[in-house]
Amino acid sequence: MLQLTGITKRYGDRTALDDVSFSVARGRLTGFVGGNGAGKTTTMRIILGLLSRDAGEVTLDGAPLTAAQRRSFGYMPEERGLYPKMKVHEQITYLARLHGFDKQVAAEKARAILGRLGLEERLTDPIESLSLGNQQRAQIAASLVHDPDVLILDEPFSGLDPLAVETVLSVLQERADAGVSVLFSSHQLDLVERLCDDLVIISGGTVRAAGGREELRTQHSTNRYELVSSGDAGWLREEPGVEVIEFDTGYAVFDVDADETAQRVLRRSISEGSVTRFAPQHPSLSQIFKEVVR
Repeated sequence: MLQLTGITKRYGDRTALDDVSFSVARGRLTGFVGGNGAGKTTTMRIILGLLSRDAGEVTLDGAPLTAAQRRSFGYMPEERGLYPKMKVHEQITYLARLHGFDKQVAAEKARAILGRLGLEERLTDPIESLSLGNQQRAQIAASLVHDPDVLILDEPFSGLDPLAVETVLSVLQERADAGVSVLFSSHQLDLVERLCDDLVIISGGTVRAAGGREELRTQHSTNRYELVSSGDAGWLREEPGVEVIEFDTGYAVFDVDADETAQRVLRRSISEGSVTRFAPQHPSLSQIFKEVVR
């Protein structure tokens, strides 16, 4: 497990990161979300040793992270860093060789990951001739070709169409299933909510929320419920302790003032008609994000 504890980074009088702590578990996809300038890229660069820290520690499986371990990480920066004149397969093979693979093995690994990412027809094309989406796939291939144990990806889904997103997600999920720790940042909150197992929300250089996706949704839930019934739920408007938010005959979304009120509503709903759904309504990641960064 990759663990950050009390990471602080200052630039003169400005504090870019303030006591940032969170973990990236093996075998899980961790989404790292925040607005522009929130501290995501700075945090990633500190993990990779590209920036120094003023305080705190980064550990891997309980031990301080070493330079040798960092060199084995897979990293995809937000800014594309491939050589535009090199051919796709040649480029990824070259990067695999930098990680110590011999020429034949490097070429085989490059071909395999490029094929898995849907670039098998573009192996001999120069990087600069690819569409932005395909350049993004090639950049992701560069971070994966050496089979890293830890993946740090800065906006990996930027510029990808829905089919490409599914392809990349499938590859990342395979790596997670093999025990890799995967940390990725994204501005696309709906996408992060669908893809990740764990979430870290950062704002102003401070972690505002961190934990399992469903755990966070439960923690930030209000006393809001959804009712679907065969009967007319209009009686909800007169029920003490109930505020109706949405209503359409047998469908209602409503807030209650206490758990006891919810139980009373459920009992009456059953007496009024066949209840097909009665459940708390958990907030979306977008709603949680707005709440914690407010």
